[in-house]
Amino acid sequence: MPSGLAALLDDIAGITKLAAASLDDVGAAAGKAGTKAVGVVIDDTAVTPGYAMGFTPERELPIVWKIAVGSFRNKLLFLLPGALILSAFAPWAVTPILMCGGAYLCFEATEKIIESFGHHEAGDEVEELAQSSAELEAQKVAGAIRTDLILSGEIMAIALADVADRPLAIQAAALAVIGIALTVVVYGVVGLIVKMDDIGLHLAKGASAPLRGFGRGLVKAMPVTMGALTVMGTGAMLWVGGGIIVHGLAHFGLHAIPKLVETGSHWAGSAPVVGAVTGWMAMAAGSAVVGSIVGSVVVGVLHLVPRRKAH
Repeated sequence: MPSGLAALLDDIAGITKLAAASLDDVGAAAGKAGTKAVGVVIDDTAVTPGYAMGFTPERELPIVWKIAVGSFRNKLLFLLPGALILSAFAPWAVTPILMCGGAYLCFEATEKIIESFGHHEAGDEVEELAQSSAELEAQKVAGAIRTDLILSGEIMAIALADVADRPLAIQAAALAVIGIALTVVVYGVVGLIVKMDDIGLHLAKGASAPLRGFGRGLVKAMPVTMGALTVMGTGAMLWVGGGIIVHGLAHFGLHAIPKLVETGSHWAGSAPVVGAVTGWMAMAAGSAVVGSIVGSVVVGVLHLVPRRKAH
């Protein structure tokens, strides 16, 4: 009996060590893959606050929460199983799907730029004004979740590429950890950004003079911050979308454009001291140029089709 108990304890100890090793593998894989997706995470953080603008303060956090729930759903219910299925049965389909998503990001960013110059139809404004706040909120949330689906897809694809040689269980666990952790970080930061003015107003009523000054500074900085985030978000969609297109072209052996972007990045990266920064900026700028061209083509096609139907 004692020998049987000792054997059982040995088995439990062995299982515990195996589980601990598996958790270490998951943590290491998630950490390494998540680090490579940081660029897309920054883009996601810059894009999202714009969807909560224009609503009453009490609706801002509920809107962010709805988008966060949609992001969890995107990552865990759709992208995670889809990524594992594609990795196992159709790895060739990952790049074309990502390129379609990249083209959508380029289209959305280009359309925002066109609208910012006033080249949009008045009918769209009238339709938006005619909507109730609930309808407009639902529309904004749906748009944010669609954009999140593309950015989350890029995050999961980057992560999957880094853990593709691991066992399927490790892949699934690492992608789940990355999806949950990054969503919490992104939407936690987004929540702080959209409530920055309310935090400033609260601090401005405080007893301490330095806190009151800091609070007033936050309130005054809010319009500038939101405007900057809008510009950053639009630029980020062009950069990320164009980058997906560039990598996809290279994957399919069409090296002319990727080589041009890479050459520009290499030339800018040769600068002393700041080479790493200037090289990255050149790569991002080149990707954004590609993204703007792709987005312009998509916008042109989509605007041309309704006109042809009207004629």
